[in-house]
Amino acid sequence: MCLESKDEQGFTLIELMIVVAILGILAAIAIPNFNAYQMKSKQSEAKVGLGAIFTAAVAYQAESQNPQSYAPYTVTQLGWRVSGSPRYSFWYQDGADAAGSGTVPSTFTGSSIATTPCNVTTAPTSGGFQVLATSSGFTAGANGNIDVDATCDQWFINDRRSLQNPTNDVAL
Repeated sequence: MCLESKDEQGFTLIELMIVVAILGILAAIAIPNFNAYQMKSKQSEAKVGLGAIFTAAVAYQAESQNPQSYAPYTVTQLGWRVSGSPRYSFWYQDGADAAGSGTVPSTFTGSSIATTPCNVTTAPTSGGFQVLATSSGFTAGANGNIDVDATCDQWFINDRRSLQNPTNDVAL
C-alpha cells in the first residue's frame, strides 16, 4: 500500500501550463510595444540634430552682415557638424546668391549616406515641406531610415522652431 507524504511540494502540470500561457500573452503584448518605443527613441537623433541646426542657423543669421541672412554660401559656415554614425542625413540650403537666397539643398558632412532600402542621400520633401533658406527664414530637414523598410522618416524644422514629421517611418 502506498501512503501519501504530506511533505511533497511542487507544481502540478496544469499550474505550470497556466503560467506559461500567461507569459506567452504578456510577451505577445510587450514585444511589439518594445519595438515601437525603440523606433521612437531612434527618432530623437533627428530631433536633436535639427535643434542644433536651428541654433547654428539663428547664430549665423545674427552674425551675418549686409544683409543679415539665414542663407550661407556653404553649410560649413553654420558651424555645425554631424557626429557619430548617424541614421539620418541632415539638409540645409546653401549657395546664397547676391540677394541672400539659398539655391542648393546640401547635406552636412558626416550625414548618413544609406541608399537602401530608402535613399537618404536626397533632400527630404513631403507634406508641403522642403529644405530652403532665404534672408528672412529657413527650413532644414532630416531624412533617415530607422526600421529597414522603403519609407524614409522625414523631419523638418524652421526659423520659428516648428518641428514637423510629415512622413513618419515608425509604424505603431
